[in-house]
Amino acid sequence: MYKIGIDLGGTNISVGVVNEKYEVVGRGVVKTKLPRSAAEIFDDMKAAADEAVKKAGITYDNIESVGVGAPGSINKSNGYIEFSNNFGFNKVPAKEMLEERFGKPVYIDNDANCAALGEAIAGAGNGVKSFVAITLGTGVGSGIIVDGKLVNGVNGAAGEMGHMVIVVNGEQCNCGRKGCWERYASATALISQTKAAMLEDKDSIMWELVGGDINKVGGRTAFDAWRRGDKTATRVVNDYIYYVAVGVTNIVNTFQPDVVCIGGGISNEGDNLIKPVAEHVARERYSVHAEIQTKIMKAQLGNDAGIIGSALLTE
Repeated sequence: MYKIGIDLGGTNISVGVVNEKYEVVGRGVVKTKLPRSAAEIFDDMKAAADEAVKKAGITYDNIESVGVGAPGSINKSNGYIEFSNNFGFNKVPAKEMLEERFGKPVYIDNDANCAALGEAIAGAGNGVKSFVAITLGTGVGSGIIVDGKLVNGVNGAAGEMGHMVIVVNGEQCNCGRKGCWERYASATALISQTKAAMLEDKDSIMWELVGGDINKVGGRTAFDAWRRGDKTATRVVNDYIYYVAVGVTNIVNTFQPDVVCIGGGISNEGDNLIKPVAEHVARERYSVHAEIQTKIMKAQLGNDAGIIGSALLTE
């Protein structure tokens, strides 16, 4: 039998048909197109799943269940998305609405939790007991696994490390707080930081890289200019790495997990990101003298982590 995994992101809805070997054998993707209603988004989930099932060469008769990784706090007891600040969701009966569309059992959890579950079972955390997965995307997601189990908290909202404050009275976050890690370490934040630096330095190579159009700035712009020796880009990259490292150090000090893995598009920078973050953590962690230390590494499953993890969800 096969399972469907759905990763609901701020940019794309990515769907995969997953086999018993944790392989994605059929895919479908549509744009999320925010802001819009949950019903419209769920309709597109079904459409993307239809495409994935077709590409897998099977029918829904071969599908055992559907798992969804959604942003925000999830009430697993009733399948509600209780709150998602980036989507504007508040008490959305997601499980019920999706089971009406699929006619299959639907399981739902936080998207970062699903990515952590996928990495823990089939990727960077395979074989370890305690594991934290960080995703640097539209926001900063995180999933925490202790003794092999996801940490959901009393209300399903545990693991929102992106909303720990790292700058007191800092930038306003759309969760309501100020100075959240997400406001400094997400891909969205990096793009904003890059644009601000470019406006201060009209001679930066970054302008050349985007053809003079600041609206074309992406998460790689500063890193690409840094590789060419641009001083302004170097400052942006160093500051961004520092922000990422502050949050990772807090996580290490809090949980002392076996592994922290970093995923999301920015993680494709590989050692250009992971190595300096690890060096910062090594200097700042409370456990500086311990013989056993947390390993910090790049996520291994890429964009498939959320798909595979959501497909593996159960009650």
